[in-house]
Amino acid sequence: MAVKDCGGHKGCECERHRLYRKLCAALLALILLVLFVVLIVWLVLRPHKPRFYLQDLSVLCLNVTPPASSYLFTTMQATVAARNTNDKVGVYYEEVDVYAQYKDVAITVPTRLPVGYQGHGDQSVWSPYLQSMDSVQLPPQLAVALAQDETAGYVLVDVRVDGWVRWKVGTWISGHYHLRVSCPALLTVNEGKGSYGANTGGGTGYFRFQQAAACAVDV
Repeated sequence: MAVKDCGGHKGCECERHRLYRKLCAALLALILLVLFVVLIVWLVLRPHKPRFYLQDLSVLCLNVTPPASSYLFTTMQATVAARNTNDKVGVYYEEVDVYAQYKDVAITVPTRLPVGYQGHGDQSVWSPYLQSMDSVQLPPQLAVALAQDETAGYVLVDVRVDGWVRWKVGTWISGHYHLRVSCPALLTVNEGKGSYGANTGGGTGYFRFQQAAACAVDV
């Protein structure tokens, strides 16, 4: 059997290699231990997604006049509630925007919500204004579809919430997780009678939000 020669300079190299192997093994063991602890904490706490509800959507103006123009002029105020359903996990909301969509196309510019923290079981309510800001131009066919829906008496829009959340357990705070929320809002036009072809954008009570609705939440 061959005997490995570790004398002289080779002996120093062997000792150095043994030290490197021990350091690598110790570092790997530490990483595995930390991952195991994080996994156990995660399984015990099991953070749940916050629940979102669209409580109201007041439409002050919604006006598009195809074929003369496909520019949309709208001002809305959405009332959105969010509840942290976790007993031991807090939620930080950061860089969260709210905007409205019609048939998957944005009809308002994003409105930024203030940075906030929800403790265990807490609820937050926001009432941002959503506006087109004279800068939203719909594709011609979509402008026609919106005008037709208003004429028919019913318009379905989505209030979207998009941003980032972080979980807080004790003094530990997680990294960022992408929050996506979709809240359907069915609006009646002129009590369901529609505009009869006169797409004026309505007035007080012209658009009415039907009922509070739960939102789809993805984190």
